[in-house]
Amino acid sequence: MAVTGDETDTGSASDLSAYHMRNPGTSSSHQSGAGTSVHDAKQLTEDAIHKRAIRLMKNREAARQCRRKKKEYVRCLENRVALLENQNKALMDELRNLKLLYRHH
Repeated sequence: MAVTGDETDTGSASDLSAYHMRNPGTSSSHQSGAGTSVHDAKQLTEDAIHKRAIRLMKNREAARQCRRKKKEYVRCLENRVALLENQNKALMDELRNLKLLYRHH
């Protein structure tokens, strides 16, 4: 029996089909793998979007806390300034009174 090019091609296709039947995880997994990879890519994108949203939410909360602490710090400084100004004024009045008292003696 002579082997022609047509018979070889048909034989190759049959052998390839038989191979895929024995080993189902070869080409069919590549096809479903493409779908899975698209799904995986979509899932990764969704995960990235979700992580970014969480990060932004945490960042907003941290910024809110930072602004609140800064306001409290400034308020404390303003109270301290007011207290020290009053104390300074009282000490200057006391110094003036003592100078007047000792000038007359």
